[in-house]
Amino acid sequence: MKHLKDYLKFYKVQSILAPLFKMLEACFDLTVPLIVADIINTGIANSDTAYIIKRFFLLLAMALLGLLSSFTAQYFAAKAAIGTSTRLRHDLLKKIQSLSLKETDKITTSTLITRMTSDVMQVQNGLNLFLRLFMRSPFIVFGSMILAFTISKSLAWVFVGAIVLLFIIIFSVMKLTNPMYEDVQKNLDKITEVTGENLTGARVIRAFSREKKQAEAFDSVNTGLYSSQIKVGKTAAVVNPLTYVVVNTVIILVLWFGAKMTDSGLLLSGDIVALINYISQILVELVKLANLITQIGRAIACMNRIGKVLDTESSMEYKENLLSEQSGEAVRFENVSFRYNESGEEALKNISFSADRGQTVGVTGGTGSGKSTLVSLILRFYDATEGKIYLCGSNIKDIPKEALPKTVSAVLQKPQLFKGTIKSNLLLANPKATDEEIWNALKIAQADDFVSAKPQKLDDPVEQGGANLSGGQKQRLTIARAILSNAKILILDDSFSALDFATDAALRGALKTLPKDLTVFIISQRVSSIRNADKILVLDDGALVGTGSHGELLESCEIYREIFESQNGKAGE
Repeated sequence: MKHLKDYLKFYKVQSILAPLFKMLEACFDLTVPLIVADIINTGIANSDTAYIIKRFFLLLAMALLGLLSSFTAQYFAAKAAIGTSTRLRHDLLKKIQSLSLKETDKITTSTLITRMTSDVMQVQNGLNLFLRLFMRSPFIVFGSMILAFTISKSLAWVFVGAIVLLFIIIFSVMKLTNPMYEDVQKNLDKITEVTGENLTGARVIRAFSREKKQAEAFDSVNTGLYSSQIKVGKTAAVVNPLTYVVVNTVIILVLWFGAKMTDSGLLLSGDIVALINYISQILVELVKLANLITQIGRAIACMNRIGKVLDTESSMEYKENLLSEQSGEAVRFENVSFRYNESGEEALKNISFSADRGQTVGVTGGTGSGKSTLVSLILRFYDATEGKIYLCGSNIKDIPKEALPKTVSAVLQKPQLFKGTIKSNLLLANPKATDEEIWNALKIAQADDFVSAKPQKLDDPVEQGGANLSGGQKQRLTIARAILSNAKILILDDSFSALDFATDAALRGALKTLPKDLTVFIISQRVSSIRNADKILVLDDGALVGTGSHGELLESCEIYREIFESQNGKAGE
């Protein structure tokens, strides 16, 4: 809860005024039973109509003032709760974006989505309810008890016993339900994860007719969420009936003993009515308090989950100033090894190579050989477990975060576009790019033809994920975006897979028109895409098993030769 206190500092005034106005409303409510008792004991007993009317208008004034106080309190409580959740959601997203992929992989995307949405909303609702009721409900409960003592000390002790018993019931249930709410949120994470998989993999699911199997998997996690919610609901539901049993027992006792005291002349009829009103107020407020505690328990569980993310520190550190080292080498790996988690196998093993400025470097190998992992290290999505990586003469760990995209740009295996326009997607790489520069990048990426054919050209809309574009169109747009960044190193990670061979060849030819000092990494399983590269790296099971030109590797690297022959027949044919 330490984080929540930090956010409430921005809403000190609202956080103070909301409960104060609720206290003012409670004061009006507490005076109502006394006025009613006065009407009965004086006005009705003496048949004084004028007195009754005056007291009635006083009751009406109390109601209006209470309503105004309630509206004012609700306004300030809502402003503090919504403002806090807005800031919390913003900072949570900022924290997530600052984490390395190592941390986000560990926490998982589905959990982060749940914490950004459902958890923050639960905190908002809990805070709103807390600011309105945390002072009002206890004030009404204890205020009613104190005013009961002014009416009848002997009957007031019944109130004391009831209040103690009710607090024991409420806090006992709260202690039981708090861990249950954490289980509910964890099951909600699983629902988010399975739902996300079904939505993003809808085409694959339909292609293999796996709808029934996926529905069964969803039913399994949905049943888990249902069971956890039913469990906590049953436990929390005990509060209301137990509360009503205790309160109604008190009402019976008050009526029983109060009737005897009235017959003895120790109490008036209006006093009995006032006591019943106070016990009714206690009942209402304790039910509210029970709901408040239930909601607070859920909000605390959610805030603890959010706090774990906010307290997570990135495993990566960035320097403030770029080192001024200069080198003819664009990229150099020195005995680099990497594993995704401490207990897992090494994805890369003792990799060493260098790539000079202006070179085109091809990277190939079988599925799972470590090609994309190599790309992730150059982009510093992850830090190497062992060894050192240098970009343009500087240790990659010494390059500031904001300078890294200016040094290396990439087109990853899965092209990612965002909802907006073609132009807005391209400007992600270079917000200051002119239309002329954009069209030039599109021309190099072989995308200018289909963009020109669009009704609105650069301003043509792009749906979320590029859903209104074909695979080849998305790949070419992401290649144009990477080119537009003007980075010193360009990585194309299997970026030609959706292109036909003619477009592939034209694109590779157009890349030669880029600045001569640009270093290009082409990661591909197509030998035709990398055979003309200045240097080719061959990976196998995370190890670098061959380095050289196409001709040299055909002679010296058996794995490369097998890849080539599987695509083109025997080398000599």
